[in-house]
Amino acid sequence: MNSLKNKVAIITGSARGLGKAIAERYAALGADIVINYSRDKASAEEVVNNIRAMGAKVIAIQADVSKVADLERLFQEAKKAFGKIDIVVANAGIELVETPVTDFTEEQFDRVFSINTKGAYFTMQQAAKNIEDNGRIIYIASSTTSFPVPGMAVYGGSKTTPRYMVEILSKEIGHRGVTVNTIIPFAVDHSGIFAEAGSYPELRKQLLDSCPMGRLAEVEDVANAAEFFASDLSSFVNGQHLLVNGGATN
Repeated sequence: MNSLKNKVAIITGSARGLGKAIAERYAALGADIVINYSRDKASAEEVVNNIRAMGAKVIAIQADVSKVADLERLFQEAKKAFGKIDIVVANAGIELVETPVTDFTEEQFDRVFSINTKGAYFTMQQAAKNIEDNGRIIYIASSTTSFPVPGMAVYGGSKTTPRYMVEILSKEIGHRGVTVNTIIPFAVDHSGIFAEAGSYPELRKQLLDSCPMGRLAEVEDVANAAEFFASDLSSFVNGQHLLVNGGATN
């Protein structure tokens, strides 16, 4: 089993969904955890209680990733609490689906890009400034960045740009032993837009038809990849983008 004992991990957007699953996985492996949330304090506290029950140290910090000052405070408070940062997962994001190019608004564009693109960029910038040598930076993208889906121009575009930053940052700080990689999940069941049963039935069918394994991803599938990238097993994997999509083609 991989061990993250004596490691400190920040996972943005970790009050629910993928972020929650990754935070709880890292805690189970022995890491101290910084939960980040924007608005849902109750859900963040639930994750904190789950992690404390595992015997791990954990704090929750409210911060809006679209605001650079909030991100700076997030990293400062994390270092104040734990003394260092070893792992950063840039996970926070919002989705916009079933919205054709002719229909999205300026307000929708600005909101999605402020969180998904600006937020990821400045999260990774803060990670680069604050992470320990031999640390791990992980960006959570979307399979729409590899296989464009109609109705997702804004969402997919917002998740594509940080992939380029991953490649640049991996070259800029690789000499410190820090790895920077991307996880590219397929649509995740019981999370995000598919958190509620029966949501988006037409899109669900389209995605299922494209996947030879006949299912959507689960949060544990993504947590498995996040475990790999946080562990010593990935110490020589840098600047890469890992598809976790069951062989789906769109």
